[in-house]
Amino acid sequence: MTLDLSGRLAVVTGASRGIGYFMAKELAAAGAHVIAVARTVGGLEELDDQIKAEHDRTGKGEATLVPLDLADMAGIDRLGGAIHERWGKLDILVANAAVLGVISPIGHVEAKTFEKVITINVTSTWRLIRSVDPLLRLSDAGRAIIMSSNAAHSARAFWAPYAASKAAVETMMRSWAHETQ
Repeated sequence: MTLDLSGRLAVVTGASRGIGYFMAKELAAAGAHVIAVARTVGGLEELDDQIKAEHDRTGKGEATLVPLDLADMAGIDRLGGAIHERWGKLDILVANAAVLGVISPIGHVEAKTFEKVITINVTSTWRLIRSVDPLLRLSDAGRAIIMSSNAAHSARAFWAPYAASKAAVETMMRSWAHETQ
């Protein structure tokens, strides 16, 4: 059975490479219009080329590219408004973008590095949810996929900032899931 997402709208963060890139490609191949969000314009353009080539072959999938650094909280806030203005709803959120930071003893991690990990991995995820939650609720089948890591469940040496950020995201998501039941 092939998943048909024709007529569905999806936001994918971290869409210029890795998991986000392939999630965006697969959602588009299933027929979704993908709003691809990432800092790296070149990666977004490559993704767009792939989605257009697939569309030419199958007639499925489209993309809108949004070059956005998720440290730009005002930009995240504007994203929800822009989606509402153009499409009126959102069906799928894939919050994938994250930064690892440094693998280092916690006492050696600079404040700037720690704050960046928390900003990108936790705070931007919260702002993204705050921005698009009303749009997901307008969908007849709104879904959110929030990426995490097994680092959230292990206390490995030298991984404290990243592990703490992913544990925070998972707890925040479980709470949000209960709120939306």
